[in-house]
Amino acid sequence: MSDDNQIKRWTAKRKAAVVMDIFKGKTTAAEVARQYDLIVSELGGWIDEAPRSMENGFKAGPKDIREQYESELRETKEALGEAHLHV
Repeated sequence: MSDDNQIKRWTAKRKAAVVMDIFKGKTTAAEVARQYDLIVSELGGWIDEAPRSMENGFKAGPKDIREQYESELRETKEALGEAHLHV
């Protein structure tokens, strides 16, 4: 195995690229496992997780998530302020 194929950290972006190549038929899980010295079952987990992750990605964009977070934070601060006044 060459040094080019030794990846110390598998980021989400790298995993997604490998899984997409497998989905597109450009490579197989067995080939990727050999190339990067991985366990096929580990790749299987990535492959199983991919459809769930894609579904979540379609549900809300990052902007929607940020707006939701800010709204929840604002509501929590208001509730905390009201609770503080009652004490």
